[in-house]
Amino acid sequence: MEPTRDTHYTLVDLLDRVLDKGVVLYADVIVSVAGIPLIGVNLRAALAGMETMLSYGVMQEWDQKVRAERSEIGKQGELALAAGEQLRLKIFGSHYYSEGIYSAWRQGYVYVTDRRIALYQPGFGGTLFETPLEAINGLAIQRDNHSLTDSQRENLCLSLSKGDVALLHALDIYKLREAIEDGMSALGLTTREIPAPPMLNQSAARFLAEGEQVIYRGKMWHMMELPVPGAKTMDTWSPGHLYITNKRLCWWHDFEQKVLFEVPLGGITAVAVEVRQLGSMLKKDRVLDVVYETELGRRVACFSGDELLQWEKALKEIIAKQGVVTSGQNMDTCPQCGEEAPVGELLERGCSRCGWVSPRLKKQAPEIAIS
Repeated sequence: MEPTRDTHYTLVDLLDRVLDKGVVLYADVIVSVAGIPLIGVNLRAALAGMETMLSYGVMQEWDQKVRAERSEIGKQGELALAAGEQLRLKIFGSHYYSEGIYSAWRQGYVYVTDRRIALYQPGFGGTLFETPLEAINGLAIQRDNHSLTDSQRENLCLSLSKGDVALLHALDIYKLREAIEDGMSALGLTTREIPAPPMLNQSAARFLAEGEQVIYRGKMWHMMELPVPGAKTMDTWSPGHLYITNKRLCWWHDFEQKVLFEVPLGGITAVAVEVRQLGSMLKKDRVLDVVYETELGRRVACFSGDELLQWEKALKEIIAKQGVVTSGQNMDTCPQCGEEAPVGELLERGCSRCGWVSPRLKKQAPEIAIS
């Protein structure tokens, strides 16, 4: 064969030739420095579509192995039961998995037998979660409050031995709970209600104090000051999770696996969301500024992520409640704009934000005669 050159060929023609006929590459490369050969590379490669490869007898063992594995997975559409094990319920659901920086709801079919609970994924032909019924210390149905949105759902929380907590979701969560309780009763096991809301991930369990509970949480970027050679510090956005508990606001750094920012709820004095440039290489986006008091004075913590307006609303409610505790005043919202203010101030002076005045003040105001 002799090489030819045609300038009218396009990339589509090249890909068609590679997939249909195939391309064989031979190359000998020698890397030299100052005329001295240092590295030698000998390349022999064949590029073609899989049908072309198989027709020439290339990669046949790999193809047979993959086909056999897929055929076996297709046969394993059900969870394999042990001898004498009886199935009580099979329902589509999911299990919340959290390890390190990875957390997700893994879907499959939840199996409840007379011995165990398992989440089986037919596509992968594997069991993603499994626990014997004897390991369950208690259970409860809790609302999923890891998000600040109103779209919450109910999950089944299982308190397991060694202090672990498992969260399951199903199309009919009450039917799943009933099947588990019936299975435990058949084994002579008693069930109890979990006294405290369980956590949705393992990270929170590492830093929560006794009696501390998570109210809200979500993925959030936090601006950190990091030391830089030749300069004092540099502002860098780092990924993590922001938590509001019943005691504090804290941010968990995913990579260092520890809390790098925290402030008591009583120390938060103001919060605001504004749009600004995140950095020299980043576009403009919304930023949540949290103002808090420390022994060294007032500081500002910056966060960026989803649902910032919901976070702002939640933190403002916390600030208002803290104001009620410290001042002893009852708080209420303006009927016109929704701004929170002390009840006495609203009734006696009106709303300082929108100018709303109570009907009682309007009646007390003197009428002005116009001639």
